[in-house]
Amino acid sequence: MGILTRFKEIMASNVNAILDKLEDPSKMIDQILRNLAEDLAKVREETAGIIAEEQRCARKLEECKSDIEKYQGLAEQAVERGEDEDARIFLKKKAELTADLSALEEVYAAAAENSRKMKLMHDKLVDQIDEMTARRDSIKAKVAVARTQERINKAAQGAQDAMGSMSAFDRMEEKADRMLDRANAMAELGQSSDSKLEALENKYDAKAAAVEDELAALKKKLGK
Repeated sequence: MGILTRFKEIMASNVNAILDKLEDPSKMIDQILRNLAEDLAKVREETAGIIAEEQRCARKLEECKSDIEKYQGLAEQAVERGEDEDARIFLKKKAELTADLSALEEVYAAAAENSRKMKLMHDKLVDQIDEMTARRDSIKAKVAVARTQERINKAAQGAQDAMGSMSAFDRMEEKADRMLDRANAMAELGQSSDSKLEALENKYDAKAAAVEDELAALKKKLGK
């Protein structure tokens, strides 16, 4: 992948879109910045080469213009001296240089445009890296808060589960109380029935004893 293609991809990417793709921004944001710094170094190197090419084209263009002026001047001097043949040679050279001038101007214009674009792209990348660097601490802080909130949510869920367990415990205790009350009631019912029967038996036992006592007293009275 050429540096310019890579650079265009970087420029086409929105900073937020890059961050959204990160699984763990707090761990990877530094790596992203390092990668961008490496890309910037390559872009800066490429930009320097294109600027140097622009300067080379500018020098060749100026040299061509200077030579045209030089041969124009020499042709004029030759005419003033009556050296028409020399003037023709100088004018011929001037014509060749003039023909080259048009091509050199086109080449320089293209080089200058490439240089301008590269400077703009370089500056834009620098701005984006500066922006991301400035936002790094904020991003990490947001991630830390989000993770804290996740832990709170888990703790809240655990507390909710604990409340459910406590509720189940209360229900079991209530059920145990009902079972105990029922058992006590059954015991009371059984005890009540036995008590009545015993009292009835005692009643009859008491009457029998009274009769025997009365019979004994009567026999004593009669001398029996």
